[in-house]
Amino acid sequence: MSRSWKTTTFASLAVAGAMVMSGTAHGGESAAGSAGSAGSAGGGPRPVGRDLWASATIEPGREGVVQVGGYDGAALKEGSTLTLTAPAQTRVTGVPFAAGAYRASVALGGGSGTYTFVGATASAGEPVPGAATEPDAAVGEAWKGRTFPFVLSVRPDAEPGTRLPDCTLVLRDAKGTVRERGTCTVTVGLPAPTLSRPHSGVPLSASPRASGTAYPGAQVTVRDAAEKEVCATTAAPDGTWSCVPGLALKAGPGRLQATATLNGVSATSEQINITVAGSAAAQPDTVSDSGGDPL
Repeated sequence: MSRSWKTTTFASLAVAGAMVMSGTAHGGESAAGSAGSAGSAGGGPRPVGRDLWASATIEPGREGVVQVGGYDGAALKEGSTLTLTAPAQTRVTGVPFAAGAYRASVALGGGSGTYTFVGATASAGEPVPGAATEPDAAVGEAWKGRTFPFVLSVRPDAEPGTRLPDCTLVLRDAKGTVRERGTCTVTVGLPAPTLSRPHSGVPLSASPRASGTAYPGAQVTVRDAAEKEVCATTAAPDGTWSCVPGLALKAGPGRLQATATLNGVSATSEQINITVAGSAAAQPDTVSDSGGDPL
């Protein structure tokens, strides 16, 4: 096989499930945000805040959605903008919410994405587009209580577990004055491992070999339905792995699932149903490879 498992797996992009909006606003101000007020205390724009936030985990070579929200300041008028600057090893590939009162755009090369408030189009009593939690929100509250999706693509060679730097958020009013800043946390996820052996529905011995694929170098642990560890190993450079139970499995029906862990992130395979016919001594493994060795 001329191409490695890693190369084959990461060859195509697909939208990945992202862990969106962690539920905790960032507590520290950015360097720009701590520089001082955006206006005077006499009725001008309030100081640059720290309310904008977003969090996502996206696998290498895939796309994921980062939902930006958290603004709770004063209403901003038409022409105000929300911009996400893409973190290192990523690019913005889409700003999918572009309807009604908002216009969306992606910078050349995908370095950033922007939503612009162009004016409410909903009639009285109708929900304003983007108002996910406040359908009766005032039309003038263009950004408050809403979230805005940005699609990011992570490079295929990004290392799982890495927190990508330089993801920034800026909300400006119609005059271009910064009204809110924030940072978004984008972590490189770990591709899910596969558990290809043993085969589901085939009677097994009490010590069947488990095997599959995982991200190279990941620690792979196989567990049963009770979350008890069955066996563990490390994925080889080509992404393959295999291990044999240290203790005999209990006879009868059961389930197995593989979990891969690397650099603090983890992913799980699909569960497979198994049937153990007897103890390892009394029942030979009925599943074997082309050379006759048990699997």
